[in-house]
Amino acid sequence: MIADKAIDFRALHERSGVFVIPNPWDAGTAKMLELLGYEALATTSAGFAFSLGRPDAAGAVSREEALNHARTIVESTVLPVSADLENGFGDNPEDCAETIRLAAAAGLVGGSIEDATGRVDNPIYPMELAVARVKAAVAAARALPFPFMLTARAENLMHGRPDLPDTLARLEAFAEAGADVLYAPGLTTRDQISAVVRAVAPKPVNVLAAANFTVAELSELGVKRISIGSALARAAYGAFLGGAREMAGNGTFAFAAKAVPFGEINEMFRFARRQ
Repeated sequence: MIADKAIDFRALHERSGVFVIPNPWDAGTAKMLELLGYEALATTSAGFAFSLGRPDAAGAVSREEALNHARTIVESTVLPVSADLENGFGDNPEDCAETIRLAAAAGLVGGSIEDATGRVDNPIYPMELAVARVKAAVAAARALPFPFMLTARAENLMHGRPDLPDTLARLEAFAEAGADVLYAPGLTTRDQISAVVRAVAPKPVNVLAAANFTVAELSELGVKRISIGSALARAAYGAFLGGAREMAGNGTFAFAAKAVPFGEINEMFRFARRQ
């Protein structure tokens, strides 16, 4: 079963055109996204951390917790699932390799390793170590009995380092190290995205969705995969906070008029159980 999912997931990256890989944060949202016709899913470290009442990217979620959460997503859907594996839950290359092995054991067919350290004072790993970490993750992925899509992330732009040349150099090095997909979250312009696509061609590029781009526009730029990150989770929490603040501040319940009808959600899950 996992081998079939892995083959299907790889095929999504090999066919022409772009695909959207949305990010559920629990079993219910994973089932909804499957029913809406998406072809693959990815976990969100932020969405999961928020559901636990913890901050993201601060070492507040352990590898065991993250992988148990990923297993819950995997078991809730027939779709291939990739995971946000943050920095591999350790500084050393072997930490990254072990995380990939454990991710595969959890039923995942893809995952990302980033070059962010999780430390405010020194947020990005030096180039040499960052590449060694990707090489170790790639080696672990290649040793698996099915194709595991390894995504390498360059995190400069997410940590106050608007250094596009260094970001491109890192992505190129990660591609040469064997990463299957390249990803630099925080790209905001057509020129930046085009530069990344050119730098690592012909390998596929993942882009974090942004309000100033459409799926069609990103496809025209050569992007292969569009992820949503924590946006869906934050949208849901935004509606929740809006309603809670209205009740606390105004003593009114107008927010409920915009809620999805009970019957609609209930029937979605009833249908999911019948499949």
